[in-house]
Amino acid sequence: MQVSLVATKGLERRLEVTVPGELVTHRVEQRLKDLARTARLKGFRPGKVPMPVVRKQYGGQVHHEAVTDLVQKSFAEAVTQQNLRPAGDPRIEPLQVAPGAALRYAAVFEVLPEIVLQPFGGLSIERPVVEVTEPDVEAMLESLRRQKPIFTAVERPAEATDRVTIALEGRIDGEIFPGGQVQELKVVLGAGTVLPELDAALRGMQVGEEKEVPARFPDDYGAKAVAGKDAVFKLWPKLIEAQSLPELDEAFLRDFGVAEGGVAEFRAQVRTSMEREVASVAQQRMREQLLEALHKGNPLELPRVLVDEQIRDLQVQVLRRMGVQKIEQLPPREPYEEPARKRVALGLIIGEIVRANGLRVDRSRVEQRLDAVVASHPDPDAMRRQYLQSRDAMAQLETAVLEDQALDWLQSQVQLVDKPCSFSDLTGFQVGRSEEKGG
Repeated sequence: MQVSLVATKGLERRLEVTVPGELVTHRVEQRLKDLARTARLKGFRPGKVPMPVVRKQYGGQVHHEAVTDLVQKSFAEAVTQQNLRPAGDPRIEPLQVAPGAALRYAAVFEVLPEIVLQPFGGLSIERPVVEVTEPDVEAMLESLRRQKPIFTAVERPAEATDRVTIALEGRIDGEIFPGGQVQELKVVLGAGTVLPELDAALRGMQVGEEKEVPARFPDDYGAKAVAGKDAVFKLWPKLIEAQSLPELDEAFLRDFGVAEGGVAEFRAQVRTSMEREVASVAQQRMREQLLEALHKGNPLELPRVLVDEQIRDLQVQVLRRMGVQKIEQLPPREPYEEPARKRVALGLIIGEIVRANGLRVDRSRVEQRLDAVVASHPDPDAMRRQYLQSRDAMAQLETAVLEDQALDWLQSQVQLVDKPCSFSDLTGFQVGRSEEKGG
């Protein structure tokens, strides 16, 4: 086999391969002999068809199959011989494929870039340091109470955070639109569950009043029939209920799974949960800094084929989140170009860290990740079996674990600078944000 290699542009390579005609002929003849043992042709018993007849009947098909097989095998041998690492499948250009002659073809493909990692010793990242305080726990307890508000009927005008039960009639161009007539709808003022104009109009209304309110549906409203249209609503409050927070009594604690130990046990569980969240968020913040430092400190020329694949994956993810099935409705490529390039670069860099340090998948961590994935499923055992029976699913888990191990190794190499901060600063938790929404 003869091989010649040309670097065309960037990471693209053109590999020309010549397979001797004798080898091609031998492969074709061997396939024809194998076929002759089972061939069924009219007028002949199975396995007794003369070779000239088999060759005439199947020669073209067999030659094509033999050439396809030889291209695959010779390409694999050629890239190994040339120490190449293809980034994707090659584009094959046939140069000579006639029966009886040598097989010549060109394979055009991109290779993975050479990666020389920059030293990590001088790299420093911030490590968030948080102490969960008693005021933090109190704020979290208040937030949990807001999740289970108590509503009590009142005889006064509706105010923010009240729950108002209303009858509603909506018209567009004078006609009641589908879903525009409701006899009983519960609205918590400030929760954002109705159009802003309706929420504002209900404040100050009393039971028995009637009000007519113009409003406009947003252009991206879920019901396409009314999206972007102007409407007129009639509102009739039927019941107004003030909102209050529940006491930390036995009934409340049972709702959160605390049957024994009372408030003290509940507070302890809340604190433990908050501390776990602190540890998780702090670790994620450090990972983000590490990834950003890796990306900026190790610029790479990227194979276009890998970037294109990543762009496509991001586009498909967006379609799935939107519930769209038709692939032709993919969003434009441009917004995903840079995120895709960053993902590809980091994947290559982390892969080099794994290779250079001889990292191997930690099976115990794979089991832990699998436990976490199946835990929220209605039937964890069935979901576990599905994962264990799927090579692709398990490969994805193992890749994620190996990436975590690479980042753990990197984190052990850099300088960590402690940065004290509060629970709310780290997690973004603010109990006051739920006040207008009433939980």
